[in-house]
Formats: sequence, C-alpha cells, structure tokens
Amino acid sequence: MFWTFVATVFCGLGAAGIALGIRFLTRKMAPKWIIPVFAGAGMLGYLIYGEYIWYDNKQTRLPDEAAVVSTEREGIFWRPWSLVYPYVTAFSTVDKNSIARDTNNPNIVRFTLYRFEQKITDTVAHRVHIINCGTREVVPIGSDGTPRVDNMKVLERNDPLYSTVCAR
Repeated sequence: MFWTFVATVFCGLGAAGIALGIRFLTRKMAPKWIIPVFAGAGMLGYLIYGEYIWYDNKQTRLPDEAAVVSTEREGIFWRPWSLVYPYVTAFSTVDKNSIARDTNNPNIVRFTLYRFEQKITDTVAHRVHIINCGTREVVPIGSDGTPRVDNMKVLERNDPLYSTVCAR
C-alpha cells in the first residue's frame, strides 16, 4: 500500500509537470488551474489503472498448485467507470495440493478454498470445504471441525470448482 501511495504521488507530479510544460509552450496563456487538474487526473488515472490490473498481478503471483475457480466483477456506484466496464474485485482459488479423497467414500473430497478480495487493503481468507462429487454438494467446515450444513450449496456440472476438485 505504501508503494501504491508513492506511485500515485509521482503520477500526480508527472501529470502536473506536463501541465507546466503546456503553460510554458503557450507562454502562460493556458490557465493556472490546469496544473492541479492534471495532477488530480494523473493520480486518479493511476488508481483506476491499478484497480483494473489487480487481478492479473495477483494471478501471476499464485503458485502453480493454485487453480482459479471463480471471479467476481462488480460495478461500484462511487466508481462510475466500473459501471461501464466492471473489473474483477474478488476471486477464489483451490489449492490442488489440499485435495484429499475420503478413504471410506471416494466421492467425498476435502479441499481448501482461498478467497482474494480487493478492498482498501487486499484481503485473503481460506476455508476448508467438503464436496460430494456424486451429488455436487459443497459444505464448508466450521472452526470447530464440523460441517456447516446450513451453508450447503449445490454446484452445476460445468462449475469450475466442481471440475477442478472432482476431476482427480
């Protein structure tokens, strides 16, 4: 976050420098107010750029055993550019090394699902889940180690989570 702040400030200074150059080339005929406008536009432009490349940057840093199974694109009211072209605000990955089949019932598979979310600071949460590959029912495991049946979901056959976990 610190480096994002530094880069934002330098983008603002660079854009303000362009505005100063415009004023110099026009022999100060351009109004003075273009300097802070350019600085603000430069900083805002960099922050918007950072929002749109966040998912690609995170994806390149994932280990090979992580498989992206879902993404969420969201248009946010106070970011009007995202209403026109929504960007990825969150995604989920499965750790392929955490996939383990039950020895008694091979249809029951245990895995760890990670959720990355873009907020003021990036957040990462992980949770162990159980999936029944026969019925496509997914149940998260609570902190006490018991299945949270009240949060059960049934996946579609073409769901990337289902195909990633049950393919083995």
